[in-house]
Amino acid sequence: MRTPPLNSLRIFDAAARHLNFRLAAEELNVTQGAVAQQVRRLESDLGLKLFHRQARGLALTEAGLDYSQPIRKALRLVEDATAKLYPENLRIRISVPPSFASKWLVPRLNSFTHAHPSIDVQALASEEIADFKTDAVDLAIRQGQPPFSKGLSAQLLAPLDLCAVCSPGYAEQTGQITRIADFTTRKLIDDSHNHWDVLLEDAGLKRSSHAMQFNQTALAMSAAANSQGIALVPQLLAEMELAQGTLVEIWRKTPADRRGYYIVYPNGQKANPARQAMIDWLLSEVG
Repeated sequence: MRTPPLNSLRIFDAAARHLNFRLAAEELNVTQGAVAQQVRRLESDLGLKLFHRQARGLALTEAGLDYSQPIRKALRLVEDATAKLYPENLRIRISVPPSFASKWLVPRLNSFTHAHPSIDVQALASEEIADFKTDAVDLAIRQGQPPFSKGLSAQLLAPLDLCAVCSPGYAEQTGQITRIADFTTRKLIDDSHNHWDVLLEDAGLKRSSHAMQFNQTALAMSAAANSQGIALVPQLLAEMELAQGTLVEIWRKTPADRRGYYIVYPNGQKANPARQAMIDWLLSEVG
């Protein structure tokens, strides 16, 4: 069986990362129809179905998931090898969680590119923890607490600083929150981190109503902004919506541990001016 064309693999990779033909088309600067056509051709060449077409987007089949991961790594190797041909062009590849990317990084990234026009930025938004060796990532933002994997440096970007947020209308409707027990009777919105469960269990409490569940913090925040309940999210991600008034803070957790957003990168690598510029910028934006 012949190897599929590189262009088809690039289009499949974009569609697999976004799980959306339109977003993949925007990234690659082609039409949505061209993306759909190339994916169908690739599926035909392989004799396998790579995506489930659903009413609200795409989902990878088991074969598609197995195929997407090595294809992504292979394309990154090609990109990295090409970039090394031009050492005068500085580049930084940063891996970030999707909600951190959409709610915090992307709205501010323009200031970095203005300050450092000679540095090319590649932001990879993924729930998967980056492999610094195989993914050719220079820097990652991770939520948690150190120590992380062996051989990695971790620098605190911002504490987790969880706060309960909802729409202004819902805040008026639900009434004042004075203690954690008040949340047990409210409509709660969870993300994949399950902060509500941890908070209530630590207080020896159980919720009395079912929660709405999302796999990303950004989606939980969107549901809260649309008056569907109360989300418990890192204050860092809610800054913009709080400033705009689409969300209001009705309670904040007192920090009790070292959990937060950390800047993570490998130890012992040679000096990387692009990486240091990104670290300095990240810290200045938070500070």
